[in-house]
Amino acid sequence: MNRRNLLRTGAAISVAGVAGCLGQSDSSDFTEGFEDGLSEWESKAAIGPEVDLADFEWEVDVSETEAAEGDRSLRVWNEGDYDDGVTWGTHPISVESGQAYQIDATGQFWSESESFNTIRHAVMRLGPEPAEVEDDFPQLGVNSTEFGETPFGGLREPLWLSEGWQEYSFTWTTPELSTETLHFAVGTAVIWEADATHYIDDLSVTIEPL
Repeated sequence: MNRRNLLRTGAAISVAGVAGCLGQSDSSDFTEGFEDGLSEWESKAAIGPEVDLADFEWEVDVSETEAAEGDRSLRVWNEGDYDDGVTWGTHPISVESGQAYQIDATGQFWSESESFNTIRHAVMRLGPEPAEVEDDFPQLGVNSTEFGETPFGGLREPLWLSEGWQEYSFTWTTPELSTETLHFAVGTAVIWEADATHYIDDLSVTIEPL
């Protein structure tokens, strides 16, 4: 099994508590608290081939309803009618081509309450190409931290583990990159047949050359 497939079928990881800070992005590190709106963020969604994407209802915007730090966060809402679909925001991050890196990424995700049912998954992805479909994200319980050098980094873990904010994180050991732009995606994947709103905040990406 190659490392790309390992990201889609591999081992589970743990989820930690709340931490982090706000900041600005540069060519080495990226932090985001959504205090200035969406800026360079692009909103995307995908759903399986049985459903026309135009029939899948979703929203990504900036909200003052909840915030892990500051006054705003990224609001992600999607319907659950199809028991399928993923909604995310994506942002470019600059790197130096011809270099390998160790990259650590964290983010805070908000859930309304604890639930015995898995209503949504938190998804995060960082790679040379932007995510376009749900299969571009890791499978449940998979975190690139476990696998050493991989083509892209990321995680998929359950939300609704507790009420309020929960931190999710992954490490990505990159190959030598042939691009000057990475694409950082954060969002939620539909699991249970119910509409749901989540908030994402306090994102941080630390980039260290190898």
